[in-house]
Amino acid sequence: MDKKEVLFLLTEYWADWYAGHAMAQISFTGDYVTKTISIDKKSKVSVGGMRAEIDYAIEDYQNFDNLAMVVLVGGGSWRNNRYDEIADFVRKASNANIPIAAICGATVFLAKHGFLNNVKHTSNGLEFFKERLKDENAYTGWEHFIFSQAINDGGFITANETAALEFTREILLTLLEDSDDYVNVWYERHKQGSSPQTAQQK
Repeated sequence: MDKKEVLFLLTEYWADWYAGHAMAQISFTGDYVTKTISIDKKSKVSVGGMRAEIDYAIEDYQNFDNLAMVVLVGGGSWRNNRYDEIADFVRKASNANIPIAAICGATVFLAKHGFLNNVKHTSNGLEFFKERLKDENAYTGWEHFIFSQAINDGGFITANETAALEFTREILLTLLEDSDDYVNVWYERHKQGSSPQTAQQK
């Protein structure tokens, strides 16, 4: 049986540091296959100048039976684009009970399209959220906004711009059943460090 796929949805000027930890750890476990997907199959250049090849165009991805999660990687193009075709794809995946993860500007994208109205969620601060959504009518989930590094609720993982590690932790906890200890040890090592000096300071 083929391993299930975790799709990293990339837009132009994607933020590579949001994807790196999650891609590496998911691949390292050997339980899933990581793939890239976008609005088309043209390669996408990251904020750091990394060019990523795209495995799938969203219009060609129709079978969700082998899909484990969709990860919306934050980046510089979410603010100025509505990406209705991405919203349609996310809606199909969510309706198929596929977990959706989003960080930084991608959380605003989810809000714009009404995905966060009934789940606890976070982003880059409440004022950031208000400014980005001031002209949007589809978002009505203000009571569910929580100040947090990352939140996992109702099939949606959201994280703020400083939470690449917390974002990865929630992704791994969702994907790796019965591996909470492994995930938490990984998180603490990367968050706190593992040098003798760091250990003495804790």
